[in-house]
Amino acid sequence: MIIINYFVKMPESTSPNSNFATEQLCFPSVAGYTVRAEFTGGEISSDFGAVLLSAIDQRIGLLTPIAKAIKDYRHQSYVTHSMLDLLKQRVFQVASGYEDGNDANTLRRDPLFKMAIGRSPLDSDNNLASGSTHCRLENSLTTRDVYRISQAMMEQFIAGYSEPPKSIILDMDHTEDATHGQQELSFYNGYYDSHCYLPLLVFEGTTGALVAAVLRPGKRPTGAENAMIMKRILKKLRKHWPQTNILLRGDGHFSNPELMELVFADGNANFIFGLGGNPVLLKQAEDLMQQTRNKLAKQQELAKSKNEHSVESARVFGEFEYAAKTWPKVCRVVVKAEVLAPNENMPPKDNARFIVTNLTNHTPQELYEKEYCARGQAENLIKQIKNDLKSDRTSAHSFVANCGRLLFAAMAYILHQQLRILGLHDTTLATAQPKTVILNLFKITTRIKQYKDRVLLQLPNACPVKELLAHLCQTLCPPTRRHKKLASP
Repeated sequence: MIIINYFVKMPESTSPNSNFATEQLCFPSVAGYTVRAEFTGGEISSDFGAVLLSAIDQRIGLLTPIAKAIKDYRHQSYVTHSMLDLLKQRVFQVASGYEDGNDANTLRRDPLFKMAIGRSPLDSDNNLASGSTHCRLENSLTTRDVYRISQAMMEQFIAGYSEPPKSIILDMDHTEDATHGQQELSFYNGYYDSHCYLPLLVFEGTTGALVAAVLRPGKRPTGAENAMIMKRILKKLRKHWPQTNILLRGDGHFSNPELMELVFADGNANFIFGLGGNPVLLKQAEDLMQQTRNKLAKQQELAKSKNEHSVESARVFGEFEYAAKTWPKVCRVVVKAEVLAPNENMPPKDNARFIVTNLTNHTPQELYEKEYCARGQAENLIKQIKNDLKSDRTSAHSFVANCGRLLFAAMAYILHQQLRILGLHDTTLATAQPKTVILNLFKITTRIKQYKDRVLLQLPNACPVKELLAHLCQTLCPPTRRHKKLASP
């Protein structure tokens, strides 16, 4: 049983084997007082978030099936750290802001991480795994392990729905993962002007849930490769949701015949993709572009007569049917005919944009502005997993090991996303990025006291998120799930 308490007075250390340094640190005086610091505070940790991550994992059941998906080749007679313990340790570290496997060397004795894994926090003979063990874990993964892990993550996504949804949106996007060494399958990409990987991330467009994360070589993906990945995702979803309408949404990388054929063959799926301009499309859009030029000229003339600010641009939406030679069918193409007003440094500029879709129940403007442009949220989600959780920490030599690192970051993202949905949905952190949650909620100094029958966590009396933590505890661990509270000693 775990009891959380707020403290004012600092009690003496409860660890019988503590061996603190007696050296004092000197600081400038304050208000006439000399200031000294000593390493005699007792068993204290600054990673309270590990306890919250453990509660979320127990709630959604993420890591246990994933651990079972990894084949353990070790001789079990010599195993100290189970696969589940290793997975929890690594994912909780990444979700707490420690992206490097070597961070385990300094965190393996941390009492809150030990407790989050399910070990006694203050015992000295049950330290967690070292960085070397995690390195061996990464390099022991096989392609089959990676596939089974991805399948288990999709199972968790599906289990998040109590019943089959009527429709879902799958936002697909690639992102640059720059490499700086001799990683396998790291190629030069001319668009990004760097050697990199180019992983594909798939999110559910409404909730922001991560559906799949696939590490790829750095070259531009072909239509056949995109279709191969999405075919497996659709097959998994259709096994559980045969009647759900699925909308595939992506930029111009995905407007290829293979993905279109996949959608048409499904029968209950749709697509909306960006479409690169070409002479044929621009010719068909010329009438709309001329209407837009005339519209801009009238608006500028009207603004000038009223002494108002000049109009920066004008746009008109339209549509026509079009099919490239390789497309399986004639499709609906929506045009955003935009003209940018001239300024001191630039003459008037045409800015025609195209999207292709098989949706029929929206106006051209609604399709472009509401349905297609909403895919930009996927780029914000990619920033969360890439910048906050360091999914681009793919510095291992082995490509498969780097696949594992990407998946560790993906699991950490799922824990953060579920924490926001299940525990923070009515709070100021309901839409916070992982980094904000880590700084505001996870990094809280905590004193740990271990007794024969319970563990007491003492939080600062001046904790700025006291009410938020109380709300989170009530939500994740309601009274029916908790033991009767005992009085603090």
